[in-house]
Amino acid sequence: MPYGRYSSSAFGFPVPVRLAWFLQELPSLGLPIILLLCLPQTPPLPHLLLLGAFIAHYMHRTLIFPLLIRGGKPTPFISFALALIFCVYNGYLQGRYLCSYADYSPDWTTEPFFIIGMSMWFIGLVINIHSDHILRNLRKPGETGYQIPRGGLFEYVSGANFLGEIIEWSGFALAGSSVQSAAFAIFTLLVLCSRAQQHHRWYLEKFEDYPKSRKILIPFLY
Repeated sequence: MPYGRYSSSAFGFPVPVRLAWFLQELPSLGLPIILLLCLPQTPPLPHLLLLGAFIAHYMHRTLIFPLLIRGGKPTPFISFALALIFCVYNGYLQGRYLCSYADYSPDWTTEPFFIIGMSMWFIGLVINIHSDHILRNLRKPGETGYQIPRGGLFEYVSGANFLGEIIEWSGFALAGSSVQSAAFAIFTLLVLCSRAQQHHRWYLEKFEDYPKSRKILIPFLY
């Protein structure tokens, strides 16, 4: 669905971009917190760490990311509505599973796949946040139009921010080793791979001097 540079009035009336990001991401933050607070007792450490990772991502996406947006095209209503529906469903799915159905052993946090998965989650989060920072600061004050992203993983791939989020939720799925977390990681991979491919093609068409050595998502993969 179109948003940002691909926004189209054919997909409904425009929703202000900051408001759209806040409202559509809010359920993925609020639902797990509500489910956690409704528990009669504090869940075990593995459950808390996985819930914390999920909540931390959406705390940034809901409360911080919208405030940092500079300008930005409004989001078509249909795109906004579908993103909202996904966040309601996924926020409930991950939160409900980790609060009510997950059954991790006390030593789950010492397992290699948990340690590797949570490390991937953190690395992906950092890549995603840093890449978004680069994108927000492409224009100098008073400038308009699009620029070629430079710095960080953007030197190697067109979709550095997407790559970060794919790594993040792949790590989450590895650490959680559940159908629910795997479903989220696979959905993220499919959607963001398509988005990254669209971005890459757009950059090549928009900028004659766009570095041909940059790949879509995987550095150095020819």
